[in-house]
Amino acid sequence: MTDAPDGAPVVVALDVGGTGMKCALVRPDGAVVHAERHPTGAERGPAAVVDTILDVAEGLAGKARAEGLTPVACGIGVPGLVDEAAGVAVWSSNIGFRDVPLRELAATRLGLPTALGHDVRVGGLAESRLGAGRGVGHVLFVAVGTGIATAHVVGGSAAAGAHGAAGELGHIQVRPDGPRCGCGRPGCLEAVASASAVGRRYTELAGTPLTAAEVADRAAAGDELAGQVWREAVEALADGLATAQALYDVETMVIGGGLARAGALLFDPLRAALRERMTFHREPRLVAAALGDEAGCLGAALLALDRLE
Repeated sequence: MTDAPDGAPVVVALDVGGTGMKCALVRPDGAVVHAERHPTGAERGPAAVVDTILDVAEGLAGKARAEGLTPVACGIGVPGLVDEAAGVAVWSSNIGFRDVPLRELAATRLGLPTALGHDVRVGGLAESRLGAGRGVGHVLFVAVGTGIATAHVVGGSAAAGAHGAAGELGHIQVRPDGPRCGCGRPGCLEAVASASAVGRRYTELAGTPLTAAEVADRAAAGDELAGQVWREAVEALADGLATAQALYDVETMVIGGGLARAGALLFDPLRAALRERMTFHREPRLVAAALGDEAGCLGAALLALDRLE
C-alpha cells in the first residue's frame, strides 16, 4: 500500500472473479493506496453479485473521501463476454451475468465516470503498461489458469473484437481427438493445457487427485507419469502460442495465471517447444507476468483513466 497526499485523485477499481473480488484504490501512476478482498458469492445469483459489486465500489469511494482522497473514476473487470463500448456484461458462465448494464449501474450509484472491461484484457493492459510488457509495443498477455485466454495489446490498448470476444485462445482446437472442452468441442487448448486440465489429466491416469502445481512438483522430482502429463500440456500450449504468433506477430508474450507459477519448469521447455515451431515467424520473447493478482485491479483503473481522457 502507498500513501497519497490529501486531495490526491484515485480510481475505485474492482476485479471480479467467479469466487472472489479483488478491490483497490489506485493512483493514476498505478500505485495502490488501499486494497481489500470480498467473496463474489456467485451462488446467490447474478442480481446479488451486482448488488455486492455496487456496495463494495460505493464503500471504496467513501473510504477514499474519508481519508481525504478524491475518487475520480471507477473501473470494473469481469469475466465472460463484455461489450466494453456499451458497458454491458453480456455473458458469464461463472457469475451468471446476462446483458447486465454494469457500467451504467455503477456510474449511477457512485456518481463517477465508469469503465467496464474483460478481466483478462484489463490484466493484459496492466502488464503491458506497468508490468512485464512495459515499453513493448506489441504484447500478448496469456492467462493460463482454470481456462486460457489472451489479451492482444498494441500501443497500450487491448483489442476487444467486434463482439467483445477477442482473445479466446483457449478455444482453438489443438488436439482434435482430445478431451471435450466446456464449450462443447473436443481438443480445445484449455481442455488440454490449462491448469485445471493438467490436474484433471493426472487424476484420470493415476486415480489420485492432484492440482497442476502438485503435478509440476512431482514432474520436477522425477515422477514419470507426472512428467508425461506435464510434457503433453507444454507441447499443446506451444502449439497454441505458435498459432497466436502466426496471427499476432508480437514482440513479447507475457504468461500469467496459475501455470506460470511453475517458473523454469514451464518456461524452459515451453521456450524450446515454441522455438521448434517457428518457421518464418519471429520468435516472441516469453516472460512471466510481473503483477500477480494485482493486475486486474490495476488494469481496471487504467481503463477507467483512459475513459476519462
